[in-house]
Amino acid sequence: MGLLDGKKAVIFGVANEKSIAWAIARTFREEGAELAFTYANEAVAKRVFPLAESIGVKLVLPCDVTSDDDIARVFAEVGREWGGLDILIHSVAFANREELKGSFLNTSRAGFALAMDISAYSLIAMVKEAYPFMNERGGSVLAMTYYASEKVFPNYNVMGVAKAALEANVRYLAEAVGPDGIRVNAISAGPLKTLAASGVGGFHQIAGHVEAKTPLRCNIEQQDVANAALFLCSDLSRRITGGVHFVDSGYNIMGM
Repeated sequence: MGLLDGKKAVIFGVANEKSIAWAIARTFREEGAELAFTYANEAVAKRVFPLAESIGVKLVLPCDVTSDDDIARVFAEVGREWGGLDILIHSVAFANREELKGSFLNTSRAGFALAMDISAYSLIAMVKEAYPFMNERGGSVLAMTYYASEKVFPNYNVMGVAKAALEANVRYLAEAVGPDGIRVNAISAGPLKTLAASGVGGFHQIAGHVEAKTPLRCNIEQQDVANAALFLCSDLSRRITGGVHFVDSGYNIMGM
C-alpha cells in the first residue's frame, strides 16, 4: 500500500529531470498517485512528454499560468477525466533574467508585475479553479518557496518579494478553503541546481555558503523536497495547514 493510493494529483512545474516538480512526481507515482502534468510552451513540452511517458502519466495539458482561461481549461479537463482532485502542486516561478542581478533598485514595473503574476498570483488562480473539484473530499495544495522571501539574498531581488507574496497567499488560502477540508502549505527548499536557479546571478557562491553554514553541513537534494511533499500531501499531515516548512538542512535557524 502506497501513501497516495487512489489519490489524484495535478503538478504544475515539471520542466526537466532536475525539476523539483519532477522529483515530486516520481515519488508520488511510486506511492500510488495518478498524475497530470502541465507545460508552458512547445519547448518545455519536448522535455515533459518523455518524462510523463516514462512513469505512465497520460494527462499532459498546455497551460500558460498568466491566463485564467488556460488554468480553467486545465481543471475542466481534469474534472472530465477524473471527476475529482486530491492534490495540487504549484512549482512555478519566473522573473526576467535582468531582474535577477545587480541592485534591487533597478527592478522595473513590468518586471515586478510579471514576477508577481507568474510566481505568486498563479497560486490563487489555480486554487480557485481546483476548488470545485476538491471541496467534497478535501485535498492538499502545496507550493514551493525559498528563504529569500524572509532574508535578503544577493541577486534574488524581485523573486524574493514574489516568494514573500506567495507565502502570504498560502496563509490566506489555507483559511479560505480550510472549512472544506482543503489544506494549503509551502516548502521552503534550500538551494538546488535547477533550470530556475541557473538564472540567479552568483547561485554557485550562494550554494557554497549555505552548505558551509547549515547545521548539517550539506545542501539538499531534489529527493529531500519530494519526501517532504509526500508527507504534506498524504493523510499523515491531515491537520497541518497554512505553514511554510523548511527543507534546507537547517540553514534558516542560523544567525552568524
